[in-house]
Amino acid sequence: MSETLTIIVVEPDRQRALQIVDALSAAAGHQVHVLGDGAGLARRVADIRPDLVLIDIASPSRDMLEELALASGPTERPVAVFVDKSDSGLTRAAIEAGVSAYVVDGLRPERIRPVLDAAIARFHLFSRMRSELAATKAALEERKVIDRAKGFIMRAKGLSEDQAYALMRKAAMDQGKRLSEVAGAIVTAAELLK
Repeated sequence: MSETLTIIVVEPDRQRALQIVDALSAAAGHQVHVLGDGAGLARRVADIRPDLVLIDIASPSRDMLEELALASGPTERPVAVFVDKSDSGLTRAAIEAGVSAYVVDGLRPERIRPVLDAAIARFHLFSRMRSELAATKAALEERKVIDRAKGFIMRAKGLSEDQAYALMRKAAMDQGKRLSEVAGAIVTAAELLK
């Protein structure tokens, strides 16, 4: 957490909020916005667009976690939640909402930095995994379209699989398009002509 960050802190206790702000500001001069409660959290997250959200609350409600999920906060930025006691239902809800760090036994100023560092690292790991999964799904869908197009060409022209693929590849190169785009056009045309 070496760069300067914009952070939203949700802390109902004013004294604890000041301790958190002091700990965060002293570390790297972070810009900290304090909310006294989680009401309107989704709107505030959308307005401020923080780099990180830190929630310190004795027991977060399911409504707060749902609002956090609605704000798309956990998928766009790390979220660390500090609670005073464990509740398996809320822990599960927090993880499902995409919370990067869920720390039981409350927040102590000396724990802020290492927990936030871990939350940021975990968030980036999951972001990479989501990106890789999306790319893999897209590649699989492209592969399916290419295979369908090959099948149409093989039946229509009486070609082998390799010949059909070579024909599509040549058409893609001649047109300056991706193979999946040419395959998509072939599949669309073939389905129209059925």
